[in-house]
Amino acid sequence: MPRGGRRLPAACLGLLRAAAVVVHTGDVTSAAVLAELARLAGVEEVHAVLGNMDDHDLRGVLPQRRVVEAEGLRIGLVHDGGPRGGRHERVVGWFPRCDLVAYGHTHEPELARHGGVWVVNPGSPTERRRAPGHTMAVVRDGMPELVPLD
Repeated sequence: MPRGGRRLPAACLGLLRAAAVVVHTGDVTSAAVLAELARLAGVEEVHAVLGNMDDHDLRGVLPQRRVVEAEGLRIGLVHDGGPRGGRHERVVGWFPRCDLVAYGHTHEPELARHGGVWVVNPGSPTERRRAPGHTMAVVRDGMPELVPLD
């Protein structure tokens, strides 16, 4: 999430406003940003996990891992800073019976299948780092997709 003068792209805001459920894979940065995301999306809660860049005020509030049931799916959430090798096996193994596992940390968008489970890294709408562009993920009718925001 943005720090300082950075802002969410207009395309991201439009998708948030249309969302029934919002999940976040970590690096929200602060409780205020989490509350602002919920307000922008018009949802009661943003289902999030703790990221390595999150402020101290989130450390006792957000879990390391979380399962969310929404829109007929079981979605596992994690901020995985572990090695790239074996990542799909690792994250899917943490979330048995999930239909989709979304992970953060790398900021590199990914959409893959592992053992019948979708593995998704949404990338980032604000911090693209090594990724070719800013992205986020959307799930429509049970199918995840990466959405370019540039």
